[in-house]
Amino acid sequence: MKRWSWAVWSVGSLVAAGVLAVLMWQPEWLATAPIDRTVFLPGETTDGHYQIELDCDACHTEGFGGREAMQQACVECHGAELKRVDDSHPKTKFTDPRNADRVALLDARECVTCHREHRPEITSTMGLSLPTDYCYRCHEDVGEERPTHADLPFDSCSNVGCHNFHDNRALYEDFLVEHRDEPALRSPARVRWADWPRAAAASRREPLGAEDHDAPADLPDLERWVAEWVGTSHAEAGTTCGDCHRDTSGAWSDTVAVEQCGACHENEEAGFLASRHGMRLARSLPPMRPALARAAMHPEAADLALDCNACHGAHDFDTKQAAAESCLTCHADDHSLAWEETQHAALWRAEVAGEGAPGTGVSCATCHLPRGTDPRNASRSAVFHNQSDYLRPREKMIRSSCLECHGLPFSLDALADPALVTRNYEGRPATHVESIHFATILRWELEDREPPWENSNGKEDSP
Repeated sequence: MKRWSWAVWSVGSLVAAGVLAVLMWQPEWLATAPIDRTVFLPGETTDGHYQIELDCDACHTEGFGGREAMQQACVECHGAELKRVDDSHPKTKFTDPRNADRVALLDARECVTCHREHRPEITSTMGLSLPTDYCYRCHEDVGEERPTHADLPFDSCSNVGCHNFHDNRALYEDFLVEHRDEPALRSPARVRWADWPRAAAASRREPLGAEDHDAPADLPDLERWVAEWVGTSHAEAGTTCGDCHRDTSGAWSDTVAVEQCGACHENEEAGFLASRHGMRLARSLPPMRPALARAAMHPEAADLALDCNACHGAHDFDTKQAAAESCLTCHADDHSLAWEETQHAALWRAEVAGEGAPGTGVSCATCHLPRGTDPRNASRSAVFHNQSDYLRPREKMIRSSCLECHGLPFSLDALADPALVTRNYEGRPATHVESIHFATILRWELEDREPPWENSNGKEDSP
């Protein structure tokens, strides 16, 4: 009897191992029959990573090589961003022997100390798996050093407009004091204008007309496709149909992959693949679809595959459409739906209609895909396509977007007002962030001057 039991157990184990191997390392003969691998997930994945949760190797490199391998995976994806934002708490701060006592309180040498996956019961916004008062572990005496902080609760440190663990570019004390007197609305209030494809056209080939197309003569709807193409910056820059639709062997393809667009738009492709829109493609997974999103989306857009054409169109590549209309084709959350009724939207419609100057309108892309210096040409501006860079924390949008039109005090207050965020910033903030006031008092104390006080208008005056 024992022999039979042992045999059954052995056979059962082999069968289970075989099934597991097939599910995890799907062979070629099963390539046309995708298998749901979510059964292997030990728990729910965070909002930032759930799209790539089925690509285990994205985080668990080297055959689940432990914490060291996971740390390297974190750095490979997020290291460049942390360096770019001048990380307030870099690893070097905690490897410094002088801070050994801090490591005992909070070992921030590894990302997984604070950011956990598959543990939803202990994980909150942005994958944070520590209590909201974690700053207390190192800064419990801050009230003694700064009287303005004496009565503040320790779970308020990371409130919007105060402090962020990594990205404090818009919250450093010097920056706060420098911008403390800015008005709510700048004059003129404009964002920088980016139309670099047309600006670059002269440096490319000769402009092309309808007669110059090189698409197959028997292509369905050829006349319509050519008519759309002729009016674009592609035709103006001498880019033919075949430049996008033919591979290296010259074979024609009706579809155009993201990497084909990236052949000319390298920086845009890199930003897109790093974003929530394109991160699945970056891991060789099927493209993101609104049906997979955790945020509210329009049901009719559920199966739209997110690639370059999903926003820019197949041939006309209308950047104005991509800046707002394309976003609202999918997004159905309260914040997105509220945009249509805002002053920002009214200004955008006026700009699109030619009634407003370039840069006076505010679309979805104005804030979530902001413009910056084109890495290819410092004299031009370009649109950065990694919207993940400007989602959370909200203050990440201050320097890239808000300060183009608004002053810092207004921007901090607006971003800290949840109701105003839901209304897509229609109206004035009903909250007030004290960080500028606190930073000003500290500056005056350091300069051995009498600190300012706050008058009835909420402004700071000297004695």
